[in-house]
Amino acid sequence: MKLLLTSGGVTNASIRTALERLLGKPIPESRALVVPTAQWGHPMCGPGSVRRLVAGSEHFTGLGWASLGVLELTALPTIGAERWVPWVREADVLLVDGGDATYLNHWVRESGLADLLPSLPDTVWVGVSAGSMVMTPRIGDSFVEWAAAPDDRTLGVVDFAIFPHLDAFPENSSADAERWAAEIGVPSYAIDEQTAISVVDGVVEVISEGEWTAFGA
Repeated sequence: MKLLLTSGGVTNASIRTALERLLGKPIPESRALVVPTAQWGHPMCGPGSVRRLVAGSEHFTGLGWASLGVLELTALPTIGAERWVPWVREADVLLVDGGDATYLNHWVRESGLADLLPSLPDTVWVGVSAGSMVMTPRIGDSFVEWAAAPDDRTLGVVDFAIFPHLDAFPENSSADAERWAAEIGVPSYAIDEQTAISVVDGVVEVISEGEWTAFGA
């Protein structure tokens, strides 16, 4: 699987170019599935925010995809892999939205999607916020909002952590990022809304028209 890990989505021309390079074709020729699952685990999200996502988020679902469907991970264990696995295999890209990364981690595993991902070498995973953080080994206690989370561990597909929304909120300042990085215990990146991290075959590339910092990388 090819990864494009963002804080705020496809927010500028550089990130869009990187995405189309990973897809191997233009966005209007690409089939997408959006995964809203992480939103259900975050107290600031709910039916309204999910509706806005599905209706067409400017920098994510509203980019002009050839087709766009919804993949709700909490439903998958109840319908059988014979139904949903073909949906995933036919998609060019999974658009994985933000919310709570530990809740998303739980359902990526529980749904069976985690087991399927290694067999999708050409599929692109585009994460926003928690949708990116879930691919890391851990997110730090300050980012855990799901009350039932056992700890801050996530999928560990990549070997670095991500601090999103750099300087977008008062609690996401550069000083906050430095404190978080000192505690996280793995190499990490703090990225703003104009930055993305591409990972293909273990090669990491930062794509940015904004601000970002690497800690211990």
